[in-house]
Amino acid sequence: MSTTAKWAIDPTHSEVSFKVKHLVISTVTGYFRKFEGAAESSTDDFQGAKVSFSADIDSIDTNQSDRDAHLKSDDFFNAAQFPKLSFSGTLEGGTLKGDLTIRDVTKAVELDVDFGGVAEDPYGNTKAGFEIEGKISRKEFNLKWNAVTEAGSVVVSDQVKIILSVQLVKQ
Repeated sequence: MSTTAKWAIDPTHSEVSFKVKHLVISTVTGYFRKFEGAAESSTDDFQGAKVSFSADIDSIDTNQSDRDAHLKSDDFFNAAQFPKLSFSGTLEGGTLKGDLTIRDVTKAVELDVDFGGVAEDPYGNTKAGFEIEGKISRKEFNLKWNAVTEAGSVVVSDQVKIILSVQLVKQ
């Protein structure tokens, strides 16, 4: 009989980022600095694991305070009304399938998962590592602000790449 192991994100060894094209010619990278997540798994390879995650919108960091303030406004995330984004899903094969909620919109998403394995750290903690990537349409989540340059280029792309480097610690 298998038992279910509970795991939690180790925030000091994890990173939650996103990339979006700016003016079509370059990419802006942003981070969520405050986040939490957990997994419950009854297998060593995490197949079928139940996963939950949330990030604080106020912790958004693109290395430019005016842009961060704009992202927290109603043009994008509306941090005042919707302080967190959240995900709940299941790992199936190399895919994390579940529901992503941003603002007041919940949509099914699929993210690619590369399981790095399990190891014990020098302090006796059991850790598991994952690289998770996917793409979403920001407009589908009411991140609706847009502008067009004089030349007709879109200022901010609709497609957002999500990249998580996550280390879980067994509870």
